[in-house]
Amino acid sequence: MNGRSTQILLGIIAAILIGAAAYLAASIVAPVAFALFFIALVWPLQQALARRLPQLAALFISLAVSLVVIFALTSMTVWGFGRAAQWLVANANRFQTLYLSGAEWLEGHGLYAAGTFMETFNVSWLIRFFQGVAARLNGMLGFAVVTFIFVLLGLLEVDVVRRKLAAGEAGDGGRILLAAGADIAGKFRRYMAVRTAMSVATGFAVWAFAALAGLDLAFAWGVIAFALNYIPFIGPLVATLLPTLFAIAQFESWQMAVAVFAGMNVIQFVLGSYVEPRIAGKALAMSPFLVLLAVFFFAFLWGLAGAFIGVPLAIAALTFCAHTTSARWVARLLSGRAPDA
Repeated sequence: MNGRSTQILLGIIAAILIGAAAYLAASIVAPVAFALFFIALVWPLQQALARRLPQLAALFISLAVSLVVIFALTSMTVWGFGRAAQWLVANANRFQTLYLSGAEWLEGHGLYAAGTFMETFNVSWLIRFFQGVAARLNGMLGFAVVTFIFVLLGLLEVDVVRRKLAAGEAGDGGRILLAAGADIAGKFRRYMAVRTAMSVATGFAVWAFAALAGLDLAFAWGVIAFALNYIPFIGPLVATLLPTLFAIAQFESWQMAVAVFAGMNVIQFVLGSYVEPRIAGKALAMSPFLVLLAVFFFAFLWGLAGAFIGVPLAIAALTFCAHTTSARWVARLLSGRAPDA
């Protein structure tokens, strides 16, 4: 094997070992990853406040603003799913009747496997789904506390570490890390700004469409679409399927359910595949394959939290590769841009 092949093989082995370590040490690695992500988002605010206030005051104000934003988003998400769960329980008999009639119709036409599928995903499955979402949200409290501690300690040391790296205490590697870190932090902030703008637009569009279609819980569906849009692929899919299932029970019409499903998909496609890439620009361009892989891979490692942070971690990895000579080809290969872009 030549030197190039050996480097690639060693890189693959290192990636496998890092993935295994991230899975086995998820209780520590995941909060640290989230903490670094939030530090990158909050640091500019703390810097601006530190020019006018003492360091500790700037730190606590920055953390307070972050906690208010996170609490507001979490409360909206819990409220949206809670409203949907209440409607589901109140109309459980209607759901059960529709699912049973659907299973009987499929079996009557010789589609026994499809009938079994319908019986599996019945009203009980939907109730378990909403219970699971609520349990996951409640279970993330401990995760959030650990992440908050890392963010608190990290914000106190960011400026010290930055000055040491700029002074050359870590050599050329430290300067590369400093430049890559600043670039990554900027891309994190742009990613979240674009994602938030698209989430607001998606939530508003879903609410307007649901209200025009006469769908119950129109505002709740808008809130759910807003929250789930932060998770690429998986979030929009769930935000499309749930209103469709509820439309079947409300209107008792497959035609209306198909219309709701089609309308939701048009909204997701236009905003997610057409508008968002043009707003994000070349700086955040990534291969769709890499985006999908990042979402599912980190969801496998860390669950719902991993699905959220998978794309930012992929952005960080590509940006770091772009700042190193030996791995720059990886960033170009997976950038999702044409060779002359």
